Amino acid sequence: MAIGFVVIVLVPLGANVAISLFDWRGGAADMEWVGLGNYAELLQDENFWMSFKNSLLMIVAIVVVPTILGLIIASLLFNLIAPRYGSRIASFLRGSFYLPQILPIAVAGFIWSWVMNTDAGAVNSFLKTLGIANPPDWLGDPEIAIVTVMLMMVWSQIGYPLVIFMAPLGRVDPSLYEAADLDGASWFQQLRRITIPEIRPEIFIVSLTATVAALKVFAPILILTGGGPEGSTVVPSYYAYRNFFELSQVGYGSAIATVMAAVILVVALVMLWFQRRTENA
Repeated sequence: MAIGFVVIVLVPLGANVAISLFDWRGGAADMEWVGLGNYAELLQDENFWMSFKNSLLMIVAIVVVPTILGLIIASLLFNLIAPRYGSRIASFLRGSFYLPQILPIAVAGFIWSWVMNTDAGAVNSFLKTLGIANPPDWLGDPEIAIVTVMLMMVWSQIGYPLVIFMAPLGRVDPSLYEAADLDGASWFQQLRRITIPEIRPEIFIVSLTATVAALKVFAPILILTGGGPEGSTVVPSYYAYRNFFELSQVGYGSAIATVMAAVILVVALVMLWFQRRTENA
């Protein structure tokens, strides 16, 4: 295991950091030592900061919204739907929500490309039947393209926290909910006072893994928008890819990748520290 970690993680990471200290166009081109020059240039790069801002929006779309919705839906399925309509109905609904999560990202991306197509997409065709002559250009308008990508990420991600939260709900003592019902507590009060405290470890796991996924999201951007229009949907991983393979700025792309690896590591460590502190308290 240690050997695998060294070969798969540490060696490529070290090579990436080393390359980031050079101005290199790849292949047989000469490597010119620039030290921290690529990092200094990165701090002044407006496109990088735009991509970093989009990463924060991805955290909203992949972590915040799906976690909240997944928690609410899981609680509804477990506490309301299953007792009233049976576990089969609850299981069917759970599987339906989880289906987008297991779709290949290429398939999900092409589905959304068709649904949100400006001319023949399902959404705009429906809007035209309602009398809207000029519906939005969902993937071609720089003002709303990132919102369209975020909607896809919410749709594809919501099943993950839902399934994770359904499992620990089974270990919550039913007498707690029965006592809360007798005391006249509403469903929302039970969610806040009983459900959330009981499944807090799972909420943390979902938040941590989804945050890491949000910071390195790549394929949806490549498939849906290619970083456009006008760079409005570029994220750091795609920006690094573009510098690597399209602009032949290998050293600069390595610097972007190194910075994001450091950001992910710091975020993960901070979240782990906060979780441990919360548990100790």
